[in-house]
Amino acid sequence: MENSTHYEVFRLAAYGDIGQLKYFYFAVVTVIYFVIILANALVIGVICIERSLHEPMYLFLCALFVNQLYGSTGLFPALMFYLLSDTHDISLLYCYLQIYVLYTYAITEFCNLAVISYDRYISICYPLQYNNIMTPKIICGLILLPWVYSFFINAIIISLSLRLQFCGNVLDRVYCDNYSVVKLACSNTMLNNIWGFVVTVLSFSCTIFPTIYSYVRILQICLKSSKETKQKAFNTCTPHITSLLNFSFGCLFVILQGRYDTAHLPAILRTILLVYFLICPPLFNPLIYFNISPL
Repeated sequence: MENSTHYEVFRLAAYGDIGQLKYFYFAVVTVIYFVIILANALVIGVICIERSLHEPMYLFLCALFVNQLYGSTGLFPALMFYLLSDTHDISLLYCYLQIYVLYTYAITEFCNLAVISYDRYISICYPLQYNNIMTPKIICGLILLPWVYSFFINAIIISLSLRLQFCGNVLDRVYCDNYSVVKLACSNTMLNNIWGFVVTVLSFSCTIFPTIYSYVRILQICLKSSKETKQKAFNTCTPHITSLLNFSFGCLFVILQGRYDTAHLPAILRTILLVYFLICPPLFNPLIYFNISPL
């Protein structure tokens, strides 16, 4: 183990010295955060108040929007604070808390999108059995399971990171992420790497693969169905596919920046790509799903 130092803070170096532009960036971020809160809260309120929307699909969408508010709150207040602050130091405690919130948001988002794809699969492929399959107990389980899974998985991630000793405290980010924190460690990170691999494989197995299977089966059914059924399936599945791709690309941007040197890119572009998965899905999903209707 290399010489380590007991650090009490991490420094978020991505903010840099932006001078008077910080007020412009602060105004932009504040407006975006306000729009995200307003749009998602409005859709959640409509779903809760309108009894005709108390159907499985809309309840799953409500869970998606709640998670988006949760994830946005993990980024925006801190982002707004550090944009105006002269120092960009973040305590270890708050750093780990932010990691926990952002990671639970990301995993829960993927899980919620997988649940929505499963709902579409049952609705299109087994329309007559839909109400028998989607019982209140199953619906509650599909809403709660993503949260329980992501909270448990990330609690282990944080506990493994808490034991690390660090050789540096500078993160080239505007927020804390576990991969960047682990890279600063002097102590053995083998357990962190193994668990990270396990989480990645498990999460993909439980979300991406079932989603792909659901849409392959939906496509098979649509090829045998009438033009009207194909149109209805297209109308109800397109918003979900759009939001899934939007969020997936955002996560891919973060992963690629962590694994490859992107110093040749403009700083503002690197920052936008880093926060894309936290800004664009919560901002655009209420619009994407606004006109969706059940089959």
